[in-house]
Amino acid sequence: MSEIEVDHLVIGAGFAGLCAAIKLDESGERDFVVVEKDSDVGGTWHINTYPGAECDVPSQLYSYSFALNPDWSKVYSPQQEIWEYTKRVAERAGVLDRFVLGTAVDDAHWDAGRQRWLVNTSAVGSGARTTYAARTVIAGSGGLSEPSLPDIEGIESFAGATFHSARWNHDVDLTGKRVAVIGTGASAIQLVPEVAKVAGRLDVYQRTPNWIIPRNERHFSTLEKTLFRHVPGVQRAVRAGVYAMLEARVPAFTRFPRAMAAVEAQVKRNIAQGISDPELRAKVTPTYRAGCKRILVSNKWYPALDRDNVELITDGIARVTPTGIVTADGTEREVDVLVIATGFHVTDPPIAQHLTGREGRTLADVWAKTGMRAYKGTTIHGFPNLFQLVGPNTALGHSSMIFIIESQVRYVVDAVTTMRRQEWATVEPTLAAQEQWSAAVQRRMRRTVWTTGGCASWYLDQFGHNTTLWPGQTFTFRRRLARFDPEQYDVTALSSVSDDKGTPTAKEAVSA
Repeated sequence: MSEIEVDHLVIGAGFAGLCAAIKLDESGERDFVVVEKDSDVGGTWHINTYPGAECDVPSQLYSYSFALNPDWSKVYSPQQEIWEYTKRVAERAGVLDRFVLGTAVDDAHWDAGRQRWLVNTSAVGSGARTTYAARTVIAGSGGLSEPSLPDIEGIESFAGATFHSARWNHDVDLTGKRVAVIGTGASAIQLVPEVAKVAGRLDVYQRTPNWIIPRNERHFSTLEKTLFRHVPGVQRAVRAGVYAMLEARVPAFTRFPRAMAAVEAQVKRNIAQGISDPELRAKVTPTYRAGCKRILVSNKWYPALDRDNVELITDGIARVTPTGIVTADGTEREVDVLVIATGFHVTDPPIAQHLTGREGRTLADVWAKTGMRAYKGTTIHGFPNLFQLVGPNTALGHSSMIFIIESQVRYVVDAVTTMRRQEWATVEPTLAAQEQWSAAVQRRMRRTVWTTGGCASWYLDQFGHNTTLWPGQTFTFRRRLARFDPEQYDVTALSSVSDDKGTPTAKEAVSA
């Protein structure tokens, strides 16, 4: 197995990993490698190719602040456009020479003697293995990278085609087929209306209904695109207006959940307009406070459920047979194709199983006992020189994650440049700093709709704590991460132990 020394190893080539690569390069930290298990950049927007896949955050915010896109086709961008955007940004930034695609991280452990992370990787397909000896690891694998599969008796026995929405099988023709979709979350509400157009019969299995607001969709005009491209400041002004509009909603989530009654009224009107059957209307109307689960956006979901060839099933699934699905009431419905739309591992990210820290425990083991915790959602006690992008309590229920990603990357870059300037080998947040940060976040969480709204959501961990969302304004988060704060860290000076083995640098190795 070959070994390559590198200053920084970035895991993941989605929005987070790409942003880290660009900003490291701009800061002069050019000795890095980005390892990505899939075949191209783009992360979520590369692998999620199900019918109808679109962003539910306005296009103007779903881009880097340093790489605005004047050519978005409409208010909410489709998957293909977002993926192509990430590819253009990567190419123009000139960082792709340090991306290693089709390569998975098998395991990574901290070597105290060498003061480096030893990261073992393998090429997908060939299995060729490479070890990176990295001073820092920047984990940008994201919370929507690994599909979550339901634990349903007999599901592995199903004889027809089965696939998760995030691993859509385009070789399976759904025309005229009996299709079942398990799940009614963000992916399902986009794919179900498209599948309903071609399926002979579509069964949709719902555990809990969601609050779904209308999608204020429209295409951008040629004039708008021209102004965005050629008139300085126009697109940034529009972007700022969208940002301000979304931030104005935060108090309803975090301090005044009763204000969500206005959203609930809007959704009920949306239901009444889209569904004619009173019984079906009742099935899709939530009984918990809006915002407790992620508020979804669609104009097509309710009309799709109202189609003659679609049935919404709210009885629990008892088991799956080789030919169909049996519900708790004993009814068996025959199925040709089973689509699983049950989300992702968010509060138990798979990357945590592969990171072994200073005390010989994996991050998954640590978090299994405490729940996900990280100082400022970014660094973790017991894991020196590890920076987690989109870490605990950094996700959003109202706006664009790219704002959070840029805030974290700014903090990380400040940290690594400070390390170089001060000649520090390691930085690790103190346990006190991490616990104080986590406790403060959970205190702020008590008044939020996510705690008081009366639902069980994927935001919550096994302890019932919301370790997913940031309970405040995004500009507050950015201010908290405005600079690296070494006073909250244990630091060590560069070791006299040499780890120079004459191995190639990152750029030399990738180029070779």
